[in-house]
Amino acid sequence: MMSPSFTVASFNVNGIRAARRRGFDAWLADRSPDVVGLQELRCPVSEVGEFPGYTASIDVGSIPGRNGVGLLTRSEPAAVRSWALTPPKARGLGAYASHGRYIEVDLADRRMTVACLYLPKGGLPARLQRPGGMREEMDGGAKYDRKMRFLAGFARELDRNRLAAARAGREFLLIGDLNVAHTPYDVTNWRPARKMEGFLPEERDWFSSLLSPRRLIDVVRMLRGDEPGPLTWWSWAGQSFAKDVGWRVDHQLASPGLARRAEEVWVDKESSAEARLSDHAPLIVRYRE
Repeated sequence: MMSPSFTVASFNVNGIRAARRRGFDAWLADRSPDVVGLQELRCPVSEVGEFPGYTASIDVGSIPGRNGVGLLTRSEPAAVRSWALTPPKARGLGAYASHGRYIEVDLADRRMTVACLYLPKGGLPARLQRPGGMREEMDGGAKYDRKMRFLAGFARELDRNRLAAARAGREFLLIGDLNVAHTPYDVTNWRPARKMEGFLPEERDWFSSLLSPRRLIDVVRMLRGDEPGPLTWWSWAGQSFAKDVGWRVDHQLASPGLARRAEEVWVDKESSAEARLSDHAPLIVRYRE
């Protein structure tokens, strides 16, 4: 007999309205995770819709068609905190308070705080920008600089929130699209990726700084060890999805006590490119009760 367990899914839906047209509601009803973190809702709150069987805690932000995060829980949370309601205290994050990038809930049925983050994608530093060699216009490193300020501020804010959960006797779990792949096992073609946003050495160093046996643990890497994947994002273009050439930028970082209860991780990758709900696939972890 299997021990009681609960599942947590993190899913960048790349627009909840588009994902629903592609079959998100059928996926949710079929997989039925206990907690679901959503990123890039990308619509007004009036158009997010209902999620039968779940209570939805949502922060869509103030930028039309951009960002937006949510947490779906089986029971109404004991508490909900978003940057729209309680602006972040760490320096460098104030400008993002209304952008719909962070929300956390205290679960009512478990001693646990779950946070959902959609981290800015960023860009390349000025030293790596070359005319004609970029997918986006050269900006002198402005997007890169903004992301690095966000990373520095968020590390402080994350520590504050993690410790607050610990003081309340709660485990802590950060899930979401962090727009950073941490190790070479998280990127198919990792060598050229070292000069791409999302896998720059300084971004990976920042990610490493979040992790330690006493603070937060990358549950995926803990369970999978030093082996390639699982990947969670593939470009819409070309044969990236069919050939499984992609990145893992979606993560679950758990406090040590919760990490020890992690039993299994998988990515719910669709069977074909035509069946995709998003350019991301859900990252799901099963934890023992």
